[in-house]
Amino acid sequence: MGKTSTRHLYALALGSNRPLSARRTPARLLGEAVAGIAALGNIRAVAPLLTTPPMGPSRRVFANGALLLESILPPDAMLRRLQDIERQLGRRRFRRWGARSVDIDIILWSGGRWNSRSLHIPHPAFRERAFVLTPLAGIAPDWRDPVSGHCVRHLRSRLQKATPIMRSGG
Repeated sequence: MGKTSTRHLYALALGSNRPLSARRTPARLLGEAVAGIAALGNIRAVAPLLTTPPMGPSRRVFANGALLLESILPPDAMLRRLQDIERQLGRRRFRRWGARSVDIDIILWSGGRWNSRSLHIPHPAFRERAFVLTPLAGIAPDWRDPVSGHCVRHLRSRLQKATPIMRSGG
């Protein structure tokens, strides 16, 4: 009798704001990242890329996206393989919030929560990040956050409602 492998579903967020050359733009680098991720399992859905303003001290605009990946890799092995892809695509971890060629984060996992020294699932900050929730809502709107119990679509809606509105005049 053959060994059966547990299949996991991952929601991954992708971002880039540092081109490696005139031809390897952030959008193209994310395409290369998706191709590398495809070797880790079965990509079930890919969100369209969107352009988002810089976060932190960076002044460069980001290309952001999300995808759903089914894989037999458990979270710790998935993290190592995603970091290998980041390194192959020029990622260097010099400073937090710095420009990066590729950033791949595990946002959600079909197993619910995972906590280790190097990895926390769900991603601790994803609920406050429109650049994560917007593409993710396009491909997994009903996926529930195991911490809050809210689905991705609801988290995105709550975040949009919390955005301050600038008013002109007195």
